[in-house]
Amino acid sequence: MEILFYYLPALESVRDFMELGGKVLVFIAVLTLMMWALIFERLFFLNARYPSMVRKALGIWEGRQERTSWHAHRVREELISVVGQALDQNLSLIKTCVALCPLMGLLGTVTGMISVFEVMAISGSGNPRSMAAGVSMATVPTMAGMVAALSGLAMSAWLDSKAFRERELLAQHMSMDH
Repeated sequence: MEILFYYLPALESVRDFMELGGKVLVFIAVLTLMMWALIFERLFFLNARYPSMVRKALGIWEGRQERTSWHAHRVREELISVVGQALDQNLSLIKTCVALCPLMGLLGTVTGMISVFEVMAISGSGNPRSMAAGVSMATVPTMAGMVAALSGLAMSAWLDSKAFRERELLAQHMSMDH
C-alpha cells in the first residue's frame, strides 16, 4: 500500500498532463505504448530468439555435403530469407506508428484551435483565460506527438540497421566453399 502512495504524485501529474492535452493525447499515449511494445518485442527477439535461429540456419547450411550447385544457392537464399523475414517482422508497423504520432499531434492542434474559436464565438475575443485552455489543448498534443515520434524514429532506424547488418553477417557466414 505504501508503494501506491509513493507513485501517487507522479500519477496525478500524468493525469493533469492528459487533461491539459485533451482527448487526442489519450490516443497519442496508446499509439506510443503500442509502438514501444513493438520495439521491446524486437529487442527481445534480437537478444533471446534470434541467436538460436541463426545457429539453426548455420547448422542446416554446414550440414550440407556440397555448397556450390544451383540447388545449394537456392537453399542458402532460403535460409537467409527466412532469417531476414524474422528480423524485419514488425519493423514496418513500428515505422507506421512513428509516422502516425505527429499526425495525431496535428489532430490535437486542430481540435484545440476549434475549442479556441468556440470560446471566441461564445464569449467574444476579450476573455484570454478561457482561450488559454484551448491554446494549451492545441500545443500539448503536437509536442507529445513529436516527442513520441522522435523517440520511435531513433529506435526504428537502429532496428533497421541492426537487421541489415545481421542479414549481411549471416550471408557472410554461409560460405559457398566445398
